[in-house]
Amino acid sequence: MNGPKTNPGNFFEDFRLGQEIQHAVPRTVTEGDVALYIGLTGSRFALPSADSFAQSVGLPGAPIDDLLAFHMVFGRTVADISLNAVANLGYAAGRFGVPLFPGDSITARSTVIGLKENSNRETGVVYVHTVGTNQAEEVVLDYVRWVMVRKRDKAAPAPDPLVPQLPDKVAYADLDVPLDLDLSGYDLVLGGSPHLWEDYALGEKIDHVDGMTLEESDHMTATRLYQNNAKVHFNQHTEGQGRFGRRLIYGGHIISLARALSCNGLANAFKIAAINGGRHVNPSFAGDTIYAWSEVLEKAELPDRRDVGALRLRTIATKDRPCHDFPGPDAAGKYPENVVLDLDYTVLMKRRG
Repeated sequence: MNGPKTNPGNFFEDFRLGQEIQHAVPRTVTEGDVALYIGLTGSRFALPSADSFAQSVGLPGAPIDDLLAFHMVFGRTVADISLNAVANLGYAAGRFGVPLFPGDSITARSTVIGLKENSNRETGVVYVHTVGTNQAEEVVLDYVRWVMVRKRDKAAPAPDPLVPQLPDKVAYADLDVPLDLDLSGYDLVLGGSPHLWEDYALGEKIDHVDGMTLEESDHMTATRLYQNNAKVHFNQHTEGQGRFGRRLIYGGHIISLARALSCNGLANAFKIAAINGGRHVNPSFAGDTIYAWSEVLEKAELPDRRDVGALRLRTIATKDRPCHDFPGPDAAGKYPENVVLDLDYTVLMKRRG
């Protein structure tokens, strides 16, 4: 029995539609977090890597990597939303707001927007809309995710199912481009590639070639860095008795590795502006080697900007399978067992104009 002062986390039957949750434990992001994130992912995008590069395009210094910001917001929510999760399932309507810089502090709040009990009555899916803000209450990240959560009592009654209608993508007009961003000083050599927005074709597929092997210590350090305390990532004692017999890799770590790998082929995609949708298709474990490939889904000019354009990308990550043949779902939508991530997102890229 839990004592009156301990928190066992919310189970599926504890959630209700419209429930508002202010998450505890604000987090100040530091340069140490930035260095550790690079050490865990190997990300090589120039903008978040160097103050000098960021200042050459009008920013006061190197912003926090967009996915590090994502993980820090996500981590605020876990104790309330997914402490008792079986798996995080997907994302939609994700929009990145103002850049985050070292020294900024994040808080997060969530609203429950959907609930659906699974047929086994042992779990249910919870849909939440989360907003992360900085110390000035400016929006850093606004997104929806859905997660499969255990029930405390299989016999507990379930609410009427409601699966929210979510947009297929974030509208280009809603993308947040930093007002002081000026790419006239963007250095292609330092950026790492001569290829710009005009060089990418609709339907083009890019094999990112490189692979990165997941280490137990890396994914555990990453999960702790974000203060993501979901049991499926931490507790081998309990997970060893579960479905897979071992801890799951946090799906966000796979997203970070796929993004890091995509630098080989998309180096000038300097900022993630939106996460349109995404699915963790199969689980990953320590010892798996992650590869990735990307497809250009759409290209768009941005209002009043001739120096930057948007690319809507689909990045698929695999485990223990190189991506030279671009593995993905078949005609029926079924994925091979070694596909682990299917992510639809929008990036900003320098234009020749």
